[in-house]
Amino acid sequence: MKNIKFGLLTRIIVAIVLGIIIGSISNEWFIQLFATFNGIFGNFLSFIIPFIIIGFITPGIGTLGKGAGKLLGLSAFLAYGSTLVGGLIAYIVAKSLYPTLLNGQSLTNFADPTEGLSEPFLTISMVPPMEVVSALILSFVVGIGLAAIKGDKLLNVFLDFRGIVELVIEKVIIPLLPFHIFGIFANMTHTGQVATILSVFSKVMVMIIILHIVYLILQYSVAGSISKQNPIGMLKTMSPAYFTALGTQSSAATIPVTLTHAKKLKMKDSIADFTIPLFANIHLSGSTITLVSCSLAVMFLHGESATIGTYLPFIFMLGITMVAAPGVPGGAVMAAIGLLESMLGFSPAMVSLMIALYLAQDSLGTACNVTGDGAITSIVNTVYKR
Repeated sequence: MKNIKFGLLTRIIVAIVLGIIIGSISNEWFIQLFATFNGIFGNFLSFIIPFIIIGFITPGIGTLGKGAGKLLGLSAFLAYGSTLVGGLIAYIVAKSLYPTLLNGQSLTNFADPTEGLSEPFLTISMVPPMEVVSALILSFVVGIGLAAIKGDKLLNVFLDFRGIVELVIEKVIIPLLPFHIFGIFANMTHTGQVATILSVFSKVMVMIIILHIVYLILQYSVAGSISKQNPIGMLKTMSPAYFTALGTQSSAATIPVTLTHAKKLKMKDSIADFTIPLFANIHLSGSTITLVSCSLAVMFLHGESATIGTYLPFIFMLGITMVAAPGVPGGAVMAAIGLLESMLGFSPAMVSLMIALYLAQDSLGTACNVTGDGAITSIVNTVYKR
């Protein structure tokens, strides 16, 4: 039994099921206990968000500014463009379908995870060291500066800092998330909101799976037409990377498989060796589709509208903020929390729902990311001229 390991998705599912069961039979004291934990954990998330932003974006931009010049620029441009297009497609589809798909489902009364319950047993205030916008501006300024200067000493400091942030996410936040989600669903069950959430989960997940498949077909149709290969054959070649990512939930952990099969798409080994590890960090079309779809669902549940004028800047910033997101499950949504709060006005309760909704589908977004890396690499290989 000691050798049996449960992945994050399994733990999330177990937490949701147990939350529903326990929430339906527990007394208010027990629910209040987990409301206390959720409050403390939520405060810690708010405190750590500026560090996540600085730890991800600063070394990400600094590292991208060094290296292979023209090839790097072309690769980054195509990866960012693919991420933006994926987000825009998700917005258009979700905005068109949700009024029908989620008709009559609302959580407008669910303003706080502890609403309707007694005060938490303990409240610990954790004031973030700076505002989210300040952290973003600082990250861009320092990151661009690191890319411009010749020395690597300061860049190495930020790379080490990113390692610390990744460690906090991997060893503290991710292990505690199932308990956080358990508390959320226990609360919602106790207050009669869980049926709405589960209905939304199932409908949004099906829509996201279809969107991922359609977008991968689109990516490989473009790559196949440019490189004169069969798009379906290319997708079949890259399918082992897709299923590996479903299990690992990490683009970084899937790099060896992605690289091996990308080289079978009639491309130069040197191109694949450069772009595949790079795209594992900067090409996040699948994660963006999932984040946009899930965030729109949460806003819809709370009776809030989202115009293209609101979401377009959010999607543009997502493509940058998630650069060099850690190779741990849930890295993308952790990097996006700051934007959800500052640009879309998400409350702590909305962030909690967003985390639960996103993590239940995290492996799907990662699988779409790494499979799409093969298509973008093929395009780079075809159009790149030394």
